[in-house]
Amino acid sequence: MTIKWQKRKKQLEKLLLKLGLVDFKKVDLSLLDLALTHPSFSKTNNYQVLEFVGDSVIRLLAAQVLLETYPKASLGEYASIRSILVSDRLLAEIGESYGIKNYMLLSETAAADKIGKTSILADAFEAILGALYLSTNTMELIRPWLDPVLKEKAEEINQDPAKRNYKDALQEWTQAQYRVLPKYVVKNNPKAKIETDKFIAEVWLKDQNLGTGIGRTKKAAQQAAAKQAFLLVSNKEKEK
Repeated sequence: MTIKWQKRKKQLEKLLLKLGLVDFKKVDLSLLDLALTHPSFSKTNNYQVLEFVGDSVIRLLAAQVLLETYPKASLGEYASIRSILVSDRLLAEIGESYGIKNYMLLSETAAADKIGKTSILADAFEAILGALYLSTNTMELIRPWLDPVLKEKAEEINQDPAKRNYKDALQEWTQAQYRVLPKYVVKNNPKAKIETDKFIAEVWLKDQNLGTGIGRTKKAAQQAAAKQAFLLVSNKEKEK
């Protein structure tokens, strides 16, 4: 074992302790090291494959936590909350709370990239989950410390629907129900009298118009249309 690896090994073990993991023998430290290696540091040996695995891990774990915590919720409610739990913004927030950037290997340019900070942290966090999952091929190194975090975040989202990303939630619902994505039609709003009504958007599922919204930007209008559509399908679910 080289001196360089001994130093890195101690860093990785320090991160594991922050996660509440004390049985280092169960963790493949070489995978964890890879999970914290940004593509700017190494084009061939980096976290991209582990991030791919971790993306599936967090989506499955979020679903499990929601099913266990809110067993009577509707599919629409599950989709709405999970869309936030697995978002880059929230994953980066969790990753930052554990200080994972302090353990990352990345170029000076990437380290100074404030605009891409959220994406880098989210990707690395997913890669860490991928590394922990592949260490045992189970959730045993993940659920003990991440379950409480996801439950807390889920409750925050559940208490404040305004935090929800209705566009992502609607997409998850349509994929689960019909295996298709909703389509948006956006155009200038000819009736706009104020800047916030500049664009109008319609969201369609197959041949049905599910909702219409207006907004200052095209994205805002799409989000408004998605909210109307999502609330519509969610209410129909509750009536069943």
